[in-house]
Amino acid sequence: MNTFESTFSPTRKRLALCILGITAASAGFSGVYASEPVSFGSLSDFAVLSAAPLEGGAVTCTDSLIFGDVGSSGAPASVVQTNCYIDGTIIAPVSAQVLTDFNDLYDTVANQACDEYLTTLAGQTLEPGTYCFEAASTTTDGVLTLEGGSSDSWLFKIGTLGTGALTGTDFDVVLSGGASACNVTWWVAEAATITRGDVKGNILAGAAISMTGVAPTSPFEGRALATGEVTLTNLDFLGCEGDSGGDNGDDNGDDNGTERAKCNQGVGNGPEDCDPGNSNQGDPSRSNDELGGTPGNPGRKGGNR
Repeated sequence: MNTFESTFSPTRKRLALCILGITAASAGFSGVYASEPVSFGSLSDFAVLSAAPLEGGAVTCTDSLIFGDVGSSGAPASVVQTNCYIDGTIIAPVSAQVLTDFNDLYDTVANQACDEYLTTLAGQTLEPGTYCFEAASTTTDGVLTLEGGSSDSWLFKIGTLGTGALTGTDFDVVLSGGASACNVTWWVAEAATITRGDVKGNILAGAAISMTGVAPTSPFEGRALATGEVTLTNLDFLGCEGDSGGDNGDDNGDDNGTERAKCNQGVGNGPEDCDPGNSNQGDPSRSNDELGGTPGNPGRKGGNR
């Protein structure tokens, strides 16, 4: 090493460390974490899946509409429909490969590193990233805002220490800036119970999933995949299609992350070609159009967009 190198080498090292520090500080200041969307692979087309072991799967759908495939590890009779219309394939029992793929996905997501630990969801505005709760998460009358673009993703892990349920009552998730419901994933160590409110995203539960009266003025968007029973009551459930969010299947150029076209539930068949007819699930107060309308009326006629 010559005199010049011996004199300035330490300076170069300090400068390099300084630059690295500035870069790291700048990345931290932005508040945006690197987060890849959860890949659902062979499970992508399931809106609802009960992957209970030992053929113990069960799906109970009451006064509801489901757009997407429905699967259960139980016998065909384990999928119970009461005033329930399913626009998709019912698969019961699902194959052993589906169960393996579900368990692999659940374990893979469980092992993803956390960017930040939270103690509450209510009142938060969160940029893309992986957010964790060591134990349970319970939200009542709260609003969570997710701020990002259509390709950004959010992962919420509930119960990272091994136990913890997700409970939401009158809990709303607001998507801002073009964020996609299909790029939001909720991994739960135990059960997920959602009552009313407007929760969005894919739920991966280590026990049962129960959803009642969710998103009363628009469809719930996402997936409900569980180790236990899935119970849906009084809601419209719009499943995702494909691995992540993207074009919703219509041709108006928007990108809200829901790839299944919404279906007109009025009298007569809209252009979506998936109308079951005059279906208000036996309750005259329910609209025939999942995004609003008058029972017995074709609703939006031109199809929801």
